[in-house]
Amino acid sequence: MDVLFVNIGKLVQVENEPKKWVAGGDMAKLPCLENAYLLVVDGLIKDFGPMSQLPDFSQKDSLVEVDVEGRLILPSFCDSHTHLVYAGSREMEYVDKIKGLSYEEIAKRGGGILNSAKRLHLATEEELYQSALNRIHEIAGFGTGAVEIKSGYGLTTANEIKMLRVIKQLKETTPLEIKATFLGAHAVPLEFKGRQSEYVNLIVNEMIPQVATEKLADYVDVFCDKGFFTVPETEKILAAAAKYDIRGKIHANELAFSGGIQVGVAHGALSVDHLEFVGDEEIKCLLGSETMPTILPGAAFFLNMPYSPARKMMQAGLPVALASDFNPGSSPSGNMKFIMSLGCINYRMTPEEVINAATINSAYAMGIQKTHGSICRGKVANLYITTRIPGYEFLPYAYTSNLIERVMLNGEFVS
Repeated sequence: MDVLFVNIGKLVQVENEPKKWVAGGDMAKLPCLENAYLLVVDGLIKDFGPMSQLPDFSQKDSLVEVDVEGRLILPSFCDSHTHLVYAGSREMEYVDKIKGLSYEEIAKRGGGILNSAKRLHLATEEELYQSALNRIHEIAGFGTGAVEIKSGYGLTTANEIKMLRVIKQLKETTPLEIKATFLGAHAVPLEFKGRQSEYVNLIVNEMIPQVATEKLADYVDVFCDKGFFTVPETEKILAAAAKYDIRGKIHANELAFSGGIQVGVAHGALSVDHLEFVGDEEIKCLLGSETMPTILPGAAFFLNMPYSPARKMMQAGLPVALASDFNPGSSPSGNMKFIMSLGCINYRMTPEEVINAATINSAYAMGIQKTHGSICRGKVANLYITTRIPGYEFLPYAYTSNLIERVMLNGEFVS
């Protein structure tokens, strides 16, 4: 279906050439067109411009015209860090947190990641697929058009492969752009307690080769942090993945100054994520690199953790991405609009900065910046139409309101 949108109150995040990312002071700039049109042909953005320069499309019989009547159109969110394939919720751990237990204390009691691993082992691929499919539909309705999904609740070769096969099925059966990340190094299984190096060897010698042979992962991730995987172990895993041309992404510096950022940059990781603990040394390391610093406001909010120094990173000239960390234990929401609100409220980011962080920059953190993340000729037509709102600033401001009226993915309306 070819669609011509007319009378767009504001067309947000427009660019004539795809940018790699937006960094530093440029993150406060958000190119827009007022009173605009937008043409979508064969699932791609074909053209856009002011209504005063609207070409004559009267000869295009197949063209469907949609009068937006002053509403806004924005590119769909790109959520570059989620764990949305999982079996069962963890609300009892939520109660434990309310009672004062820390993330690490819950993990030591068999909760956290190990709890999800136990449940996932008992679930079938079909059960995992159906529950994840519901979450996919949910986040699409919230305006997300591209999402990265990690394994990491398997922690055995068979169960990690099971998760990745579910992600592959979601790729093949849903309209979202999906990237799969292998995260066998999410935690150490109980049966390897005291033998962590043996589990790392299992990841390196068995899991990664099988994942690569079946072509199940676009990226590999490691939880390089206090109480999880060390810098040498992370290096070993990233080096093993590189032999199969699988690029790294790192859970870094959520719990301490772990060296996760430095090891990620040294190995050319596409992104380093969480980043509650970032100082001058980490910022210096990131500057000039090809690694996207990615903040997960939902996890810090839910766990009541320190906030990443987003303003300091941007003032130093870095780009910053935002992602939801959608998972059952530490961020049970994939609503990127709410993530933008947290970015504004808790991290003092402006509306322009959070929109850039949740579109162009998070597209880079998924490796899809050439095709997603902005309104640009030739990019995929993933976008949403707002309800009647005064401006894009209203999106993070009205943090619980549903402000999305229609969603288009790959040039087709899905809601």
